[in-house]
Amino acid sequence: MSVTITAKDVAALRARTGAGMGDCKKALEETGGDIEKAVDHLRSKGIAKAEKRAGRAASEGQIVTWVSDDATLGAMIELNSETDFVARNDEFVALATLVCRHIAEDTSLDGVAEVGTDHALLGKHWHHDKSMTLGEVVKAAAAKTGENVTLRRVARFTSTGAIGFYRHHNGKVSVLADIGGATGAAARALGNTVAEHVAAGVPTVAIAVRKEDVSPEIVEREKAIFVEQAKASGKPDAIVQKMVSGRVEKFYSEVTLLQQPWVRDDSKTVGQLVQETPGAEVKRFARFQMGEA
Repeated sequence: MSVTITAKDVAALRARTGAGMGDCKKALEETGGDIEKAVDHLRSKGIAKAEKRAGRAASEGQIVTWVSDDATLGAMIELNSETDFVARNDEFVALATLVCRHIAEDTSLDGVAEVGTDHALLGKHWHHDKSMTLGEVVKAAAAKTGENVTLRRVARFTSTGAIGFYRHHNGKVSVLADIGGATGAAARALGNTVAEHVAAGVPTVAIAVRKEDVSPEIVEREKAIFVEQAKASGKPDAIVQKMVSGRVEKFYSEVTLLQQPWVRDDSKTVGQLVQETPGAEVKRFARFQMGEA
C-alpha cells in the first residue's frame, strides 16, 4: 500500500535534518513515511550530517531556576505560552517564579519530570494556596492570558554536595548540575562552571555524564548508521569494523560530559576540570532549552 507523503511531512523532516526538500521527500518514500527511519536513512547516506534535536516545539515562555542558600536543593521549570508577548508579561514571569518554588518544595520529586497536560504533579496542592492544585493554577493562567499555557517539564535535585546552576541571559537555556564528593564554596563554584558548560552545548549538547550512562538504545542507533556509512566506502569487513569502532568512540567523546573539551579552555576536558576540586564528581545534570526536548 502506497503512503501519501505530504508537504508538512517533508518540511518536518527538513527542519530536523537540514537536508534538501527533494532528499527529504525521497527518504520518506523509501521508509514508508516513517520520519524517524527517514532521519536515520538521510544520516546513513551522509545527506544529513547530524540530526537536530528531536521534538522541537514552536513555544515561548519562561525557564526559571532556584537554588537554596546552602546549595543542597535546586529546582528548574519550563512554563510555556504561545507568544513572547505573554512570556514577557510581569504576571507570567511572577507565576513562573512561584511555580519553580512550588516544585522546590515538592519532596515527592527528585529528578526530572515531563509534565505536559497529564501528570500526577498537577494534582498536588498549590504550595502558595492549598485551596487550589498546581494544574488549576496553570489552567487559570491560560484562561487569563487567552493562550495555551503549559507546564512542560520540571527538575528538582537534592544534593549531599552542592547544586550549581546557570541561566542564559535571554532566559531560553538553563541548567542544574549536582556535584557530589565535595561541599562548600568550591563545590558550588564547580557546579556553576559545569552548568555553564552544559548550557553552551559545545561541541554538542551532552546527553550523559559519563560513557556508561549513555543509553544503549542511542548507541545502537548511532552504530547502525555508522555501519551503513562505513559499508558504503567499499572497504573490507575488518576495516569496516575498525571504522565503526572509531566512530562510536568519537560519538562518546562528543556527547559524554566528562570527555568534552571545557568550553572556557579546550586544552582540558570537563573531567580534568572536575578533578581540580578534590573529591568532587558530577552526579547528574538537567538542561532545559526553550522549545527543545
